[in-house]
Order: sequence, then C-alpha cells, then structure tokens
Amino acid sequence: MNYKMISRTLGMIFLIYAILMLLPVMVGLLYGDHIHNFLISLGIGGIIGGFLFLQKPSGNELVARDGFVIVGVGWIGISLLGALPFRISGSIPRFVDAFFETVSGLSTTGATIVTDFAGMPHCDMFWRLFNHWIGGMGVLVFIMAVLPMSGAHSMHIMRAEVPGPSVGKLVPRVKRTARILYLIYIGLTIVETLALMICGMRFYDALLHSFSTAGTGGFSTLPDSIAGFGSVTVETVITVFMLLFGVNFNIYYLILIRSFRKAFKNEELAVYIIVVCSAALMIAAGLTRSGMFRFPEAIHQAFFNVATIISTTGFGTVDFTLWPEYCKWILVLLMFCGACAGSTGGGIKLSRLIILFKALRAELVRMIRPRNIYRVQLDQHRVDTETIRAASVFVVFYFILIIVFSVLISFDGLDLATCFTASLSCISNIGPGMTRLIGPAGNFTVFSDRSKLLLSVAMLIGRLEIYPILALFSPRTWRR
Repeated sequence: MNYKMISRTLGMIFLIYAILMLLPVMVGLLYGDHIHNFLISLGIGGIIGGFLFLQKPSGNELVARDGFVIVGVGWIGISLLGALPFRISGSIPRFVDAFFETVSGLSTTGATIVTDFAGMPHCDMFWRLFNHWIGGMGVLVFIMAVLPMSGAHSMHIMRAEVPGPSVGKLVPRVKRTARILYLIYIGLTIVETLALMICGMRFYDALLHSFSTAGTGGFSTLPDSIAGFGSVTVETVITVFMLLFGVNFNIYYLILIRSFRKAFKNEELAVYIIVVCSAALMIAAGLTRSGMFRFPEAIHQAFFNVATIISTTGFGTVDFTLWPEYCKWILVLLMFCGACAGSTGGGIKLSRLIILFKALRAELVRMIRPRNIYRVQLDQHRVDTETIRAASVFVVFYFILIIVFSVLISFDGLDLATCFTASLSCISNIGPGMTRLIGPAGNFTVFSDRSKLLLSVAMLIGRLEIYPILALFSPRTWRR
C-alpha cells in the first residue's frame, strides 16, 4: 500500500471539506447567526488536513485497495468533522445524534433525528442540506474535478465511490470525466432551483431543496417536508427532478453530445421508466379503490411517492404508512430496487437486477435446451461472467447485511417491521421506513445510541456499496 499517497489524498479531502464550511459561514453572516461553530470546525479540519497533506509520497500510484481505504476512511473522517458544527452550536446537542445526522446527510439517506426545525439556525440548516449535495455526486469526484489527483490511477477512487456495478470513463481522462459529471450535476441543480422559485418558493428554500433533490437525500427545512409548502406545482417539479437525478448521468452526457439514439436505447433507462409508471398506476388504483383519494389526487400522490422511493430521496407529502398494505408492499419492493447505476440514488440499482434477471433466464434456457447457447447482453453488449458474478455477490451481501443490521438493532425492543425497514431504508439510503415510528411522520430518535451508530455504518455501507467499508475491517487490506 502507498500509505503516504493515501495520507496526502485524505489530507486533500479534509482540506476541501473544511473549505466548503465557508458557505454556511456566509449564510450565517447573511442571517445574523452565530458562526463560531463553523470557524472552529474549519480550523480543526484545516489542521488535520494540512498535516496529512504534508506527507510526501515517493510515487503517486494507487491500486484498488488504496482506493477503498481512501474512500472508506475519507467518508468516515468527513462525517466526524461535519458533525462538529451541530454539536458546538448546540442545534444537535449530542455528538452521536450529530454524527448520525451528518452521515445521513452525506450518504444522502435523509433519516433524521431533528425535531426542533424552528430552533435550528439558518447556517446549520444550510450545512445539513448542503451535505446531501456534497455526498450525492461524491466529495472525491469533486476533488478529482478541481485538483490534480493521481493520473489514471484515480479511477480506483472513482470506482470505489461512484455507485453502480461498473464505472467507466466518459472521456479518456478521469479528471475530465469527473468535471463533466459535476457540471451536469450543477446545471440540473440550478435549473431545479429556478423552477422552484418560479413556483413561489423563496430562494433559500428553493436552493436547499434542490441540494436535497440533487443528492436524492430527502432532508427538508420544514418538519412536514414538502407537504409543508402546500403546493401541487412544487410537488410536481420535485417529482420530475427526483426522477431525473435517478437516471444514469452518462445518459445526460450522451444527450449533450447529441448521441440521442444511444441515450434513448439504454435498457436500464427503459426499465426505469416502465417500473416508475407501472408502480405509480398500480398504487393510484389501490388508493382510489380504498377511497383515500380521488383518482387525480391518487395519481399525483402515487407518482410523487414512487419517485421519492425509487430515487431513494425520501421526501414526504403524505404518511404512506397509512396506505393499504398492497400499496406499501410496492413501495418496499422499490426500496430494494433503487435507481439507475451512475445516478445519485441508492438501492441495489436497476442494472444489477436486469443482469441477474437475464442470467436467471439464461440458466433456465440451458436447463431446458442444453445445446443452445444463450448469452447475457445489456445494451447489445455481452455481459461477461465476472460482471454477473459480481452482481450476484453484491445482492447476496446486500440481503445478508439488511438481516444482520435488523437483528442487531432489534435489541432496542422495537417491532420487526420497524427494525427491518429501518435497516433497509438506511442501507438503501432512502430515509423513512414503513412504520409510524420511522415513517414520513416519524423520525429515528426512537433508537438507542448503539443502534444509531450501527445505522450510521449501514448508511455508509449503502452509499459506498459495501466494499470500501468492509475492506477496512480486513487485515489483508492493510498489509504492504
């Protein structure tokens, strides 16, 4: 392992994250809030980052496990640093709660322990939702976009941080790929902010909810989430952008270079649209039949909540835990499913599920007609055996971890549905669970400190797609 290069890269991560704290400082100055908490945290981050950055490596080469260590340690480190402003200001008095909230923000989960929204200063609220935006595309992708990293070897970092079964380069240079991704990300965020302002939101709320939507996070400035604005047009705009941020960002790049045929022939995008429309129509029919809503309102609520779950954003307009069981089961299945690979969403990812479904179909064909040759293809390209194996192993790990975390937090004495959907929600980076305690009308204050720490680990595992965090616990990772 290249320890000095790892240390130098971690130093860059801490320095950049500390510098980003200047934004809530400016918000605090604008609204007359106390900003000492951010200045102290910025100083601590600067000292730690500066010390690590001063390490001079003999070479800048990184291997795969170096990338896992950088991403895993980096995300845990910035989560600890990002929790300091909440703890110092007292807006979240207990450090465990502040850490949970920060991890939830950076991992774009949106599970919250905040109950006093009115008492939180503007700068703290800005930092809370801005963490969604930082974590959505990934802080290391941002660093690669603005600073010289480690040449072609930075692809190991990108693969470890960007969600999806595989990460490729849009253009030959990784730095330029990262820059393109962030420019698309920033562009969509600006467009949504303007759209929400046109719908009547003030700039502060529009910007912060765009941060939350872009990162598919789900934090809001209001205790009632999006329902607090009482605007159908606001809900519609956010529905559209939740779905847009759940799309693979490579699609937007293809559209920008006018490769429309390749963009719209993407199988994962087609399945994404079919799943969203089918789930929304089935839920709308169930809500209408139950008498909870008339059909137009049922369609609106169905599409919003399908969008918020499949994109793993977690915004709320109604308490869907009161919906018919049939509708709730559809939402639970969408929790497992997640958004597209290469998006800011969480979950297993549709591309993995497509690959596994096609692999299963291939096995059935081989059983029925052993002499036939049936190859698994995605977007008219053959999927190799290694990719199928990797997708299979990931899904098995995913389910095992949900069960393990469910059992571990069940020692709090909460019911099975609460423990299971809390674990599923945190690993899939969704936010609300499927019971009244942790649903859209509840929060995660019901859990003990031990369970909050466990769920924080679950959120990081889900955001980084298992391996970077698990690699930290393997002795082989740390051997030279």
